[in-house]
Amino acid sequence: MARDDYGSIRASLLDSYGAEGAGRRDRKAKAAWKLAEREAFLRRMQQQGFRDLVEIGAGTGQDSMFFAAHGLNVVTTDLSPAMVAICRAKGLDALVMDFASPSLAPESFDAVHAMNCLLHVPNAALPSVLAAIQALLRPGGLFFLGVYGVHGVCGGDSREGTLTDDDHVPPRFFSWRTDAQIQQSAAEFFEIVDFHVVPLGEGEGFQSLTLRRA
Repeated sequence: MARDDYGSIRASLLDSYGAEGAGRRDRKAKAAWKLAEREAFLRRMQQQGFRDLVEIGAGTGQDSMFFAAHGLNVVTTDLSPAMVAICRAKGLDALVMDFASPSLAPESFDAVHAMNCLLHVPNAALPSVLAAIQALLRPGGLFFLGVYGVHGVCGGDSREGTLTDDDHVPPRFFSWRTDAQIQQSAAEFFEIVDFHVVPLGEGEGFQSLTLRRA
């Protein structure tokens, strides 16, 4: 699959995250470090008095449920109708939406939450996706961007492609970026409030960015 063929990548992801994949993901428990990441973002929102949040690439809505339970006004979005159906069954305000071309009004939200969804965006399409997300935020709004990436001196170079041993059918496309690369891309559209890496193994880590729209 061509790296810049984002349309084909999205179509393939829809198959990968169909009904079977959606059900499997909803039954999967979250790691403790993921819970800590969303708790930290909630605290930042609360400190700013922010209430209106949109989650993009929400999957089965586990994080959206958490934020809603803490009093936020949450809109939940995902590319997959199967995922959105699960979110709606949980009582979430959920809609099918491609974050590359949002159907929501500009500057409608105090915050955007994106956990492990932009890792499916090829580097060639990342600037336009970040610009689309920026437009959803009110001035001063916060954006949590979390992705798996290439970390540290033994991580090597960034890489893109499908996993040969992926348990999803068809195999999903991933873009693993270096720490420097993801920060450079984010800084073109946002102020970086916080960047840190959760180490997950030799040369691998979860890149956590809290960003602000100027």
